[in-house]
Amino acid sequence: MKRYLCVFCGSRPGASGAYAEVARELGRAIARAGFGLVYGGGDVGLMGILAGAALDAGGVVRGIIPRRLLDREVAKEGVTELIVTATMFERKERMIADSVGFLVLPGGFGTLDELLEVLTLRQLGYHDKPIVLLEVDGFWAPCLAFFEQIVANGFAEPGVQRLFALAEDIPTALEIATNGRHAAADD
Repeated sequence: MKRYLCVFCGSRPGASGAYAEVARELGRAIARAGFGLVYGGGDVGLMGILAGAALDAGGVVRGIIPRRLLDREVAKEGVTELIVTATMFERKERMIADSVGFLVLPGGFGTLDELLEVLTLRQLGYHDKPIVLLEVDGFWAPCLAFFEQIVANGFAEPGVQRLFALAEDIPTALEIATNGRHAAADD
């Protein structure tokens, strides 16, 4: 049975060309590593770049998209499997269930929502799958500072940083996502 990695990322390409290049490289790397890709199903922004690169590298790609976004995100043609859900909630539930780990690229509010969902579910013990933020040009630094602010103000336990890992490169991100070893947890 094929094992899938879920990637959360922007439905826009972002302001830096580095975001698109990392999405392209990650799509190829997932395919070369023999994993399937689960993603949001769109053919726009980083999502489309990621899925296209995985397909071009011979990978298996499962897109999961809510019916309401079919027109807005223009579903990716040629994916191995396209699953249409009734709601965003069902989309996330299916993406989470189908994956052995999560990689998070830069993105907007939807990406942040997906990240916070898998972090919260992991914190509450609903899953123990690795979550990896892939750093690109310091994108995640403000988010990590906010997470520290949450801890400093007593709204989360200090060990909350062990729920996820930050990776500076794709090989490290894949190693953590596929083997479940967070560097922070190994300290």
